[in-house]
Amino acid sequence: MKATGLQEVKAGLAPNLARLWRYGLVLSGARDVADDLVQATCVRAIERADQFQSGTRLDRWLFAILRSIWLNELRARRVREGGGFVDASEALVVDGAGEIETNILAAQVLREVGGLPEAQREAVLLVYVEGLSYREAAEVLAAPIGTVMSRLAAARATLGKLQATPGRRPVVAGDEGGTEP
Repeated sequence: MKATGLQEVKAGLAPNLARLWRYGLVLSGARDVADDLVQATCVRAIERADQFQSGTRLDRWLFAILRSIWLNELRARRVREGGGFVDASEALVVDGAGEIETNILAAQVLREVGGLPEAQREAVLLVYVEGLSYREAAEVLAAPIGTVMSRLAAARATLGKLQATPGRRPVVAGDEGGTEP
């Protein structure tokens, strides 16, 4: 049975790498740290593959591992040094004229989401970017489902206020007229 769990974990790592990296970037705000978090997550997942319950969602398990590694790193970093959040424009790669507008919009959204408190930022990424249900996000975050819902509501309210600021162009995909749909 252990070999089967290990095989399942190994087979599931590659399809989840980009998602893990995004989560690592949201948590850390630094591309190199996100790389390190993903690598550490993969190593730990392989080392502890016997703890993975076959038939459950591997992505949730991997997100929980990554978050645990990040929290441990935060504790150690507080002792050693401070860390900052990377500007969203540095995290995006502009590749071709057709993607420039999308990348500008994505940079605006990332910058605004990056300004949210960490707990709200995590909830937004897990639910709206990664598509986890509220319950799944609550399991990853080791928080009650109501807390996740509250964090998402607070994030939506904060982002809504930013969009409603006079003289500020709303950040809404497909927005043609400058107002919310």
